[in-house]
Amino acid sequence: MSVIPLSVLLLIALALVFDFLNGFHDSSNIVATMIASRALSGQQALTLTAIAEFIGPFLFGVAVATTLGNEVLNLNIVTISVTLAALAAAIAWNLLTWWLGIPSSSSHALVGGLIGAAIVENGFAIVKLAGLGKVLLALLISPPLGFAVGYGMMKLVLFLARNAHPRINEFFKRAQIVTAVTLALSHGTNDAQKTMGVITMGLVATGILPTFQVPVWVIAVSAGAIALGTWTGGWRLIKTLGGKFYKIRPIHGFTTQVTSATVILGAALLGGPVSTTQVVSSAIMGVGSAQRISQVRWGVAGQIVTAWFTTIPAVALMAAGIVIVLRMLGF
Repeated sequence: MSVIPLSVLLLIALALVFDFLNGFHDSSNIVATMIASRALSGQQALTLTAIAEFIGPFLFGVAVATTLGNEVLNLNIVTISVTLAALAAAIAWNLLTWWLGIPSSSSHALVGGLIGAAIVENGFAIVKLAGLGKVLLALLISPPLGFAVGYGMMKLVLFLARNAHPRINEFFKRAQIVTAVTLALSHGTNDAQKTMGVITMGLVATGILPTFQVPVWVIAVSAGAIALGTWTGGWRLIKTLGGKFYKIRPIHGFTTQVTSATVILGAALLGGPVSTTQVVSSAIMGVGSAQRISQVRWGVAGQIVTAWFTTIPAVALMAAGIVIVLRMLGF
């Protein structure tokens, strides 16, 4: 049996740490509205979500992993230091934004890290513009799409429930269990695949894999890491998404989850990596705006939007610095 290089073991370890933090960081996106509307307790919601996230990638394929790992950078010239630097920078950014309680995008962080590290290491020729454009387009379109679908979905639900008995709130409360599972499946399908893509990219770069094809063990460990991170839970961010926009009612939680699951799962099936944080945050704002624009606390939303636009350049610069250090260390 051949010995696995230390650099590859380090890559897998960093990738799984990033994946764990992604689940830890993004758990709030899935359970915040369900907890805020008291459909389930925090631990019940997190456990159910973690199980569904582990199952997701096995059900819906690895299109996102292929996009991020094989279509953004030229694998013929990618080095292991690029993936290591990208992951280290993305992990640092996730920890910083978690500590500050800001729901930033793990997807943006990883994309920014890959671009910054790759350009410093190999120049602009390493970037596949068509693939990068696909990724950036998915990340750019998904937030306004989440807002628009959330707004329209809420208007539809309000119309259909206009003469309903107040007991319909109990339906919305319980229905969130089903919609949350669907959202968790979509999150596991989309977000866990980003780690799968980076690990497989590194395995190809070191010659362990001859071509880009995600191994089953990579799918399993990536899904397991994000599920474990979700189960652990990011309570600071749950507070932000669950209550700082506006007071979440069962109807808001139900509609937000239907909207988010539709957008995220649709993107995953098309191979478009999107930010769960962005989609859920914008869906919450869209749902709230459909009922009353004044009830949305736009100041908090503005802070999150600022984080969206600073993540890619900030992490790209961090990764560029890290790859220079790695080069000096001989990686």
